[in-house]
Amino acid sequence: MIPAGFDYHAPDSVAEALRLLDELDDAKLLAGGHSLLPMMKLRFAQPAHLVDLGRIPGLSGIREEGDVVVIGAMTVENELIRSEIIRRRVPLLAEAAALIADPQVRNRGTIGGDIAHGDPGNDHPALAIALDAGFVLEGPGGRRPVKAEDFFLGTFMTELADNEILVEIRVPGLAPHTGQAYEKLKRKTGDWATAGAAVVITIEQGKVGAVRIGLTNLAPSALRAEAAEQALLGQPLSETTIEDAATRAAAICDPAEDLRGDRDYKLAMARQMVKRAIRKAAARCP
Repeated sequence: MIPAGFDYHAPDSVAEALRLLDELDDAKLLAGGHSLLPMMKLRFAQPAHLVDLGRIPGLSGIREEGDVVVIGAMTVENELIRSEIIRRRVPLLAEAAALIADPQVRNRGTIGGDIAHGDPGNDHPALAIALDAGFVLEGPGGRRPVKAEDFFLGTFMTELADNEILVEIRVPGLAPHTGQAYEKLKRKTGDWATAGAAVVITIEQGKVGAVRIGLTNLAPSALRAEAAEQALLGQPLSETTIEDAATRAAAICDPAEDLRGDRDYKLAMARQMVKRAIRKAAARCP
């Protein structure tokens, strides 16, 4: 279908973009466009104005600030895959980005757009939760930080206000002896996850010293599986503790039945993805 009519705006600064959001009625931000434009073509979304962030300098790029990796919200997926900083400091992001869609989409789709859209099927929300990432939102009153686990409120619902822009993703450095993994069950290459699990785990002296688990497409928003984490903390990693963690993770899931499977199947696959991700992350602990 053809989208409904709209006016197009291309600001060259965050300040100008914020001014447009304040002045215009029914305006939507445009990042890579791979989430919003299909909805507009189906007329599920019919904004009167599009504010394109693509020409604003400084909204993309990857840098290190001390022990923190800072990623501009307009950084595209293929930049994550190619970045030496990401591959060295946060390899989980490079690995997971390679599972998103196809090369054409990864050349345009942005990490910030993936996060701000609030789609539970997108990969970056659970990854950000597992990595204990923080987001920087900028609005008329300046910038404010929000933890990833507090940002996602429901399907297409986030902490991002109508007059704010997501400008940065900040990922803290990983502790020694830490491994990372993302396991994603999908029907075909590039598809959204039927179920996905991101795990970041630290093992010292044979016991789990720290762990974070994020879940993809298993509820109206990305989830942090805290009860599953508690099953592992302070314990030697064994098939018993892994099974317990997977069962606890599945217990908080509320997947929607769709063409990818019914509820029971998705809950079973949630357990499998959690177990696989824990094992792989643990095997990567240096």
